[in-house]
Amino acid sequence: MTTNAISGLSSSTQALVDSANGTAAKAKSTTGEAQDRFLKLLTTQLKNQDPLNPMDNAQMTSQLAQISTVDGIEKLNATLQKLLSSTVDGEAMQAAALVGHQVMVSGSGLQLGDSGAVGGIELSSAADQVLVTIKDLNGIVMRNLNLGNLDAGMHNFAWDGKTDAGVLAVNGGYGVSVLAKRGSEKVAAGALEMTGVSSINRSSQGVTLDLGRLGLVKLSDVKQIF
Repeated sequence: MTTNAISGLSSSTQALVDSANGTAAKAKSTTGEAQDRFLKLLTTQLKNQDPLNPMDNAQMTSQLAQISTVDGIEKLNATLQKLLSSTVDGEAMQAAALVGHQVMVSGSGLQLGDSGAVGGIELSSAADQVLVTIKDLNGIVMRNLNLGNLDAGMHNFAWDGKTDAGVLAVNGGYGVSVLAKRGSEKVAAGALEMTGVSSINRSSQGVTLDLGRLGLVKLSDVKQIF
């Protein structure tokens, strides 16, 4: 897929934009022609009306109101299109500023490097027992992290790379699961994964962040920015 270097749009997306612009221009032209025809017809009616039986003022006012309404709707649509375009441009600028940064999104993965690994959890409500279990790709438990008592919301945790046996695990990808309780009742909890933003994508569906192996996510999916 080719990309327009100036606009940042793919060739297929650019084609959609061009098509939309062409459709809008055609609609505008059609509306303008309809207005011209209406005004010509109204002028002709006024010129040729019977002096003894002139056009009803209410009827003429109604016709003028109809054409005015159509014109107003067209102007409103044009204004909304400009606002939408401005909003998308602003969102694209915000997303572009995230390229090269680390973000936290929903995910059950954990990447261990030489300096350890950082992950996150999100709790729906406060919990007095929060246990994070780290497993390798074969499902074997490597480490259990007891985070203790935590309030509702997002929390980060760090793993030094050591297993429960004190052995240093090899660098790479691991899985994370979260178990949270308040007393004997379970608390809804989800794991968060830290990853880097490699690029942004702008399409007819909006602006998304490319997180590499995690795929594309919306700006609203980002929980934290580092």
